[in-house]
Amino acid sequence: MHNNRSQIESLQLEKLRQLLGAIVPANPFYARKLATFRSAPPLNSLGNFARLVPFTTKHELVRSQLEHPPYGADLTFPLERYTRCHQTSGSTATPIRWLDTPESWGHLVSNWVRILDTAGVTRRDRFLFAFSFGPFLGFWSAFEAALQLGCFCFPAGAMTSLGRWQSILDNGITVLCCTPTYAQRLGEVAREKKLDLSRCRVRLLMVAGEAGGSVPAVRARLESFWAGATVFDHHGMTEVGPVTHQCPACPGVLHVLEAAYLPEVVNPQTGAPAAAGEIGELVLTTLDRVGSPLLRYRTGDLVKPRPPGECVCGRHDLALDGGILGRSDDMVVIRGVNVFPTTIDELVRAAGEVAEYRVNLDYRGPMLEMSLDVEPAPDCPAPAALLHQIEHSIQTALNLRVPVRLAARESLPRFEMKARRWAKITG
Repeated sequence: MHNNRSQIESLQLEKLRQLLGAIVPANPFYARKLATFRSAPPLNSLGNFARLVPFTTKHELVRSQLEHPPYGADLTFPLERYTRCHQTSGSTATPIRWLDTPESWGHLVSNWVRILDTAGVTRRDRFLFAFSFGPFLGFWSAFEAALQLGCFCFPAGAMTSLGRWQSILDNGITVLCCTPTYAQRLGEVAREKKLDLSRCRVRLLMVAGEAGGSVPAVRARLESFWAGATVFDHHGMTEVGPVTHQCPACPGVLHVLEAAYLPEVVNPQTGAPAAAGEIGELVLTTLDRVGSPLLRYRTGDLVKPRPPGECVCGRHDLALDGGILGRSDDMVVIRGVNVFPTTIDELVRAAGEVAEYRVNLDYRGPMLEMSLDVEPAPDCPAPAALLHQIEHSIQTALNLRVPVRLAARESLPRFEMKARRWAKITG
């Protein structure tokens, strides 16, 4: 039984009141940002909250940690209350350290328990986590959630792809957690090495860290590599936690965990609310992470909200069509056309027979120019035809002529965590 819209908003408002009561004035970061809040009208609606409380930006967090090293001022409790430290990957900005109390961490783990339950995980499942177990959040909270459910958990950090494959087969793994890119890479390794996968029991690929898990062509390619397995997408952030999970009835749609977050979608330029069906920036307020809270945090993630109402899966939580479409700082304008990374990913992967690719953005001329380097799969029978097909697909979809060049086999980088396929040429 899922909460209706009225129940969701009532819970969010109650949690907001408790959160604000806990952090003002105890949290130095928000005590300064909300200096006028105590003299403002009472918080009697979610709309009132959006009018009274300013956005929080990543730039502010970075500046706070530079001014108050090493953790910044966004701490509600004395330092000895905090037991977990994670760090953003630094793929889009200066890395940020993030602390959690046992209580805040417990909420993150409980959110992952909900995600695993939605994915149909049971205590009989056996997990392999193919990530480095470094300081970024990654699948740390997922690992603890799976343990909490009583599942077998194999931490496959610091292993080669062949070593991970051996662990998948030897341990009867049924659920693999990794990025979409790395799930594809493992599939490629199996084909290249002609591994006997008759013992492979993987039934579920739980992917995160990139937008690919909600891109139809990427999903189809992964499920072709992993015969019998289903892709289940999720997204989150170190400074926020696990935020969304795939709709069990509509692959390609992500639901926000609205019991734990207050989401907004705004115009990236103006900050005004975006209408349903319009692409906007996801803004999040963490309702349970009291020790290191974020109020109206501009995530930089671009999303397309579906109109409010009951989803076919029975949920009323905010639904994001196409998942995470990209980042506000990743979208580029090529000859007047907005180009999102997920659009290029979909068009390239839909062509099939692509091992890897790179997008080149050339800033040296009077106008920004884009080109692609494509490395065909080893068994691709006609590389020239593949390049032509991708060029034609991009021209048809975007009305842009984008040169597509052949890359030699194994010449483009492979990725275990977040893929970085977009390269800027400035010199």
